[in-house]
Amino acid sequence: MPSLDYSVEVKNLSMKFGDFTAVDDISFEVRRGEVFGFLGPNGAGKSTTIRMLCGILTPTGGSGSVCGFKLGDDNARIKTVIGYMSQKFSLYEDLTAYENLDFYSGVYPINRNQRRDRIEEALDISRLQPRRHDITGTLPVGLKQRLALVCSLMHKPQVLFLDEPTAGVDPLTRREFWELIYRLSESGVTVFVTTHYMDEVEHCDRIALINAGKLIKVDSPERLKLSGRKILEIECANWQKAFEVLRRHEAQIGESALFGTRIHIAPKTDDVVKIEGILDSSDCKLLSKREIMPSLEDVFVSLLSPEQL
Repeated sequence: MPSLDYSVEVKNLSMKFGDFTAVDDISFEVRRGEVFGFLGPNGAGKSTTIRMLCGILTPTGGSGSVCGFKLGDDNARIKTVIGYMSQKFSLYEDLTAYENLDFYSGVYPINRNQRRDRIEEALDISRLQPRRHDITGTLPVGLKQRLALVCSLMHKPQVLFLDEPTAGVDPLTRREFWELIYRLSESGVTVFVTTHYMDEVEHCDRIALINAGKLIKVDSPERLKLSGRKILEIECANWQKAFEVLRRHEAQIGESALFGTRIHIAPKTDDVVKIEGILDSSDCKLLSKREIMPSLEDVFVSLLSPEQL
C-alpha cells in the first residue's frame, strides 16, 4: 500500500530496451513537498526514469507509484496528477503568452470560469502580466522559461517533473526560477528536478546520483559532503602543468579536478609527501596546500570513480 508520506515510491525499478539496460534495479522515495534532485552524466538513465514516472514508458521490472497510482497499471491517472517541463519549454512560439496559457489549461478538464482565474494567477506568479499579449517567440529566454513552468501548473499537479529546466539561461534568471520552485514546494507541490548545475543541487532537499542505470547514492547535500573523503587543495606556480602531471599519476594518488587555478585531489592515502614528490620531480613549484571539506562536485567525482562503482 503506497505511503501517504511519499509522492513517489520506486522499488527495484528496471527498464530494458532489447539487450540494453537503461535503468537497473533502482529504489528510492520522494517525500511530499520535497525538492528532489536527480543527477547523473548523459546516458545515465535520468530521462528514462522520468518517462516511467510520468507514465510514458512501462517498466520492464520492479514497481513504483506516483501519488498512489501504480506505474504501468495507472499510467493514465498518473498523467492527471503530474506536471512536466523540459528544457525545450514546449511552447507555441506564434501564440501570445496568454494564448499559450489558455491552450494548456484547455488540455485538462478545467471549468471555463476556473480557467480564466488560473490564467490570471499564472500571469501574476510568473510576473508576465505586462507581457501577456506579447508573441511568445519574441520573449527573452528567461520569460519563456517562466511561461513554460506556469503552463505545466495549470491543472494544479501534485508532482512537478523538471528536466534540465535552467539549461542555457543566465545565473540571475536561474536564481529567479528557483525562487518559484521553492514557493511551489512550500505550497505542498513535490518537485523532481534533473540538473547539472552544482549550485542548484545545493538547494535540493535530497539528491539521487545515477550512473549507467544504477543508483549510486541518495542523501541530502550536506550529508553527502560530510560523508565524502577530505580534499587536498593545492596551488602551484604553473597550475596547468601541475594538473596534467597529477592526472597522469591518479592511479597512485587519487582523482584530481580543477577549481579555477586551484587543484583538488581526493587522496587515496594520507601520504601527502608522495604528491609533493611527484610535483617536485616534474619541476612544478607547490605554493600552498590545505585540507578542505569536499564540494558536491568532489563527492560526485569520487562516487563515480571506477573504484567506487
